[in-house]
Formats: sequence, structure tokens, C-alpha cells
Amino acid sequence: MSNAPRLTALDALHRSLGATMTDFAGWDMPLRYGSERDEHNAVRTKAGLFDLSHMGEITVTGPEAAKLLDYALVGNMGTIGVGRARYTMICQADGGILDDLIVYRLGDTEYMVVANASNAQVVLDALTERQAGFDAAVRDDRDAYALLAVQGPHSPAILKAVTDADLDGLKYYAGLPGTVAGVPALIARTGYTGEDGFELFLKPEHAETVWQALTEAGQEYGLVPCGLSCRDTLRLEAGMPLYGHELSTSLTPFDAGLGRVVKFEKEGDFVGREALRAAAERAEQNPPRKLVGLIAEGRRVPRAEMQVVADGEVIGSVTSGAPSPTLGKPIAMAYVDAAHAEPGTKGVGVDIRGTHEPYEVVALPFYKRQK
Repeated sequence: MSNAPRLTALDALHRSLGATMTDFAGWDMPLRYGSERDEHNAVRTKAGLFDLSHMGEITVTGPEAAKLLDYALVGNMGTIGVGRARYTMICQADGGILDDLIVYRLGDTEYMVVANASNAQVVLDALTERQAGFDAAVRDDRDAYALLAVQGPHSPAILKAVTDADLDGLKYYAGLPGTVAGVPALIARTGYTGEDGFELFLKPEHAETVWQALTEAGQEYGLVPCGLSCRDTLRLEAGMPLYGHELSTSLTPFDAGLGRVVKFEKEGDFVGREALRAAAERAEQNPPRKLVGLIAEGRRVPRAEMQVVADGEVIGSVTSGAPSPTLGKPIAMAYVDAAHAEPGTKGVGVDIRGTHEPYEVVALPFYKRQK
């Protein structure tokens, strides 16, 4: 069995554009095409084009598809309208997060669950196991889709040039079928950058046609191809969690400050309900640590797993850190003791190779687009 990374349908195109490739979650993906700072700034001010075909699509169909998802996930999937989407999580019985997901309702009895690339098999296995007893089917559709994203303030104008869909009527976290560059696609107004944008689910054999059409339409708007590196700094500025950094099986949604995605009021049992109820009570009465933003007073960049300190004591750890092109300073997300989590808290540092670099605690997100 080969351990070689999987290739997206656009692999040859990425290489022709001079992309620096990297192995990510078992896929060979573009890290950057040139300057990651330029790619980041293009998404913030103009538009960027991403290949996200490494994400994992899982289709759930059948008369009890909604009931299965309500049992398997922490959210209330039965209340999603057709053509809408919802952010949610799948947890273990002990409340630990297996993955964070977006679920699209494609029809009355059809849903598409989109998992992170690193967890796609874990999510597929969990849904398949939890399917027992429900009149519903779980299908692995990872090979059925390529996924492209156009993100940034000019993304609506660019996509309008190549689609017949009514983008003005497409709300955030909604998706509709349409054609893009003459080929069928699910067009979703979702993204992971903090900007307006769209994610396009289509057959892998159509990926290059759509990429080239978007590239051509985007020339007058400053569209550039973008890799995973700037995707990470964009999501960090927007305060969006990344599995394996802010989320893990050792944390519940309440630990991560995302308890709002857990819907105890929905009918019936769901995996993790009892443990999550206890986690909710702990978080309300005596939260151990809270997820906060940190902005550097100096220039040294914090990285994941570095210790956060105050008064000579370790008070937490960094989960993600990077230079922020938008703020012009190093930033980080970190879990810190509740006593030091209030925005504006001073006297907090990050231990960077033995030196306690000063940071200020701020509320997340670091960046929010002007609507």
C-alpha cells in the first residue's frame, strides 16, 4: 500500500503556477504560489482562489437522515432549511471534539457533511457506526467532489461573471445548485477567511475548467491563487478555530468557547449529551481556561504549544500563532486561566525560547470585515 500523498484534480495546474507544495493530511497541497503575505492581503482587499479538494464530503440520505444527524452530532440538524448550512461538531461520548463540521441540507432527506481533511475518515467511521437503527444511509463522497473557494470583497463580482446563480439572494451559510463556467456545481456562501466568499462543490473532472474561468474573470479584480499558508493567517485573524490546535478530543465545545453549537433542547438523545451537560455546568461555574487572543508588544512570533506566563507562573498555552499581515504585529490564540482572560489584561507573556515576550489579551476575533 502506497504512503504517497493524494493529489487533487488541480495538481498539475498548481505545479505549472510554481506553487510550493506540502503534504497536508495525506494530500499534496499548495502551500503558497509566491508571497504568502501578498496572497493574504489580496483576500482581504481584492480576492483569492483556493483549491480545498482535500476536505471530506460525506452524504447522509434517507427518511431518517435528520434523526441520524441529530443523534450523531451536537447540533439540531432537523431545523436546517433546504438550501441552508450550519456549523456544528461531532463529539465522543465523553464530550471530546472529534471534528468541527459544516452540514448542508441539499434536500428534504439529503444532507452533505463536510469534515476537515485530517478527520474525514474518523467522521465517516463515527457516522457509519451511529447510523445503526436509523432508516438512513451514510456515503463516502470524498472522491466525488473537487472543492474550490473564491474569497474576498471582489468574490461576488468575479463569480457573477461565470455563473447563472442568483448570488444577491444567496445568504451567508446557504447553498444552491447552479452552473459555474457551464458546469453543474453546488454554490455555497461559506468560507474560512473572515471575508465574503463562496465555496464551489463540483466534479473533479470540471475543476480545471472552473479554476481557469474564475482566473480569467478575476483578472480585472486582482484575483490571485492562494495556498494553505495564507488560509491559516486569514482564519487566525478571524478567530476561527483549527482542529488539532484550538479543538481536540481532550476539549469539549464548552472548553473551546463554542458551547452555543450544542443544542440540548432538541428531541431525543445524542452522543455526548450527558458529558456535555456536565461540561456546560463546569464552564458556567468555574471555567478552567478560556480561549483568548494575544497581540504582541514586540516582534517575536509565538507558535503553537508555547507557554503563556504571568507573574512567573504558567497560565496557559498558545494554540496558534503567526505574524498578522493585517494588524502588522504577531498574534496568537491561546487557552489561559480564567483569571487572566479578560480583554485588556496586561502583564501576560509568551515564553519564546526562554524569554517572556509581552502580550496583551484581547477579545476574538482580531479582525472583522466591514459589511
